[in-house]
Amino acid sequence: MDMRMELPTRDAEGYLVEPDEWNELVAIELGNELGLMLEDDHWEVIHFMRQYYEEHHVAADARFAIRHLETRYPGTARKRLFELFPYGYVAQACKVAGMKRPRAWSTG
Repeated sequence: MDMRMELPTRDAEGYLVEPDEWNELVAIELGNELGLMLEDDHWEVIHFMRQYYEEHHVAADARFAIRHLETRYPGTARKRLFELFPYGYVAQACKVAGMKRPRAWSTG
């Protein structure tokens, strides 16, 4: 029996159509699809992204996530972000955090 949950509607690339339909169970399922076992540092980035989205109504640029991680990883936050999401901030972090596909922007 398949125990996977029904995910909210996604676009052709796998991004949520409505970021407000996101929750932590959705993040876990999306992470599983992307081969990510979400640990504390993943959640630190994901929760930062969700808070930023709530405040600004857009996905946080990678450089903002890197600045956020600087408190835990001074001087190595960029490296740490890409260790957590090895296939990229947009390709993995934005999907798991329930963001819409970001338009072209800096990846940090």
